[in-house]
Amino acid sequence: MATTNWTLDPTHSELQFKVKHLMITTVTGSLNVLTASLTSESDDFENAQVKFEAETASIDTGNNDRDNHLKSGDFFNADEFPKVSFESTSLTKDGSDYTLKGDLSIKGVTKPVKLAVEFGGIATDPWGNTKAGFTISGKINRTDFGLTWNAALETGGVMVSEEVKILGELQFVKQA
Repeated sequence: MATTNWTLDPTHSELQFKVKHLMITTVTGSLNVLTASLTSESDDFENAQVKFEAETASIDTGNNDRDNHLKSGDFFNADEFPKVSFESTSLTKDGSDYTLKGDLSIKGVTKPVKLAVEFGGIATDPWGNTKAGFTISGKINRTDFGLTWNAALETGGVMVSEEVKILGELQFVKQA
């Protein structure tokens, strides 16, 4: 079977993260500039190769002061490490959905991660483009990637949780 290449449709895709603040509420942010590709041998995407990159300078939490802190050396150090990247090592069917494993690189540190992937299906848009949709989710420990800044609270606990939830809505366009 022939290899099929898919590229990310950035206008219909988003990559978000969620982290606990003061251990009582969740703050959501996005990496707004991202590229991704998917290479598959079949339309069921089993064993497809997935790659993505997101620009750390595109981080957006809806608060400029917080965004600037996240871009600083305390967190992503966007000047020195301008991209977060991921390259798959496997994509396996898990019922009607998938498990995606691969290497995530943040701030010069690469670690294996596992993400759940919900396959939304394949559709053709009004202009004849074939598209495939996926929802990804998972969790990482930010300190594993050198994102270690924190502050202890007088009442106990810390300002920012170590666990980060990753959520993505990704739409890919089949290439001719």
